[in-house]
Amino acid sequence: MSSTIQRERAAARARLERQMAEKLEKARARKKRSAIAGAAAAVLLVAGGVIWAVVAMGDDDKGPALADGDVSCMWTPDDAQANPDLKEVGAPPTGKAPNTGTQTMTITTNLGAIDVEVNTAKAPCTARSMTYLASKGFFDNTKCHRLVTDGIKVLQCGDPSGTGRGGPTYKMAEENLPNFTDDLKNYPKGTIAMAKTDQPSSTGSQFFIVWGDTPLPGQYTVLGKVTKGLDIVEKVGADGALPEDPTTGATAPKTEVIIKTLTVTPPQEG
Repeated sequence: MSSTIQRERAAARARLERQMAEKLEKARARKKRSAIAGAAAAVLLVAGGVIWAVVAMGDDDKGPALADGDVSCMWTPDDAQANPDLKEVGAPPTGKAPNTGTQTMTITTNLGAIDVEVNTAKAPCTARSMTYLASKGFFDNTKCHRLVTDGIKVLQCGDPSGTGRGGPTYKMAEENLPNFTDDLKNYPKGTIAMAKTDQPSSTGSQFFIVWGDTPLPGQYTVLGKVTKGLDIVEKVGADGALPEDPTTGATAPKTEVIIKTLTVTPPQEG
């Protein structure tokens, strides 16, 4: 065989290997993005669990339209018999919720306090739900059960069961969805957003804090932004995650994060 033919075949082999590597890397990235919906998503959908992903309610799939004043909030019961990881604490009041101003959510952890400016004006029903759950001690003494460090960079919390399948016995529609064409702009570092299944109107109590570059489609309710304590989450992210749990599919942070208390202040005019 001539050296020319050998070189051509070697070059063709190299091109094929590069193409296969690129496909593998893209598949890996897609898998990491889907982690935000929970590695056990298929189980959750069968079990009726509340975890993550986001689709909006309304004619244009961008959530309920908001006008100055109040907005109506609706809570859809979830099936606690189908999913024993749900926690019964009742549901927030129905009816009008203010859609102006902001609130301060303080997540006091074993590593320090994380303060969040809640965008009540743009996510009034989610803010009402988080306020209600906080008043019931729903988040107290719970662990942040998932850390993702590759593809997306998020710390996920808000499930008292610690399985990634838990939440309250109600769910709600998504709201305040970003719509940038560049997925990197939808959830910039410091964003706190809500999780859900891949079904519309399935937001519950789980939330994720974005601690690094995270390309995600605008399918998750943006609750607000971290104003203090993001360095705590960044340090947890830098410490890395444990191997995937074979039962839940979660990758817990190596540095344990325990929410001692979570409180939300009354709405303040912006």
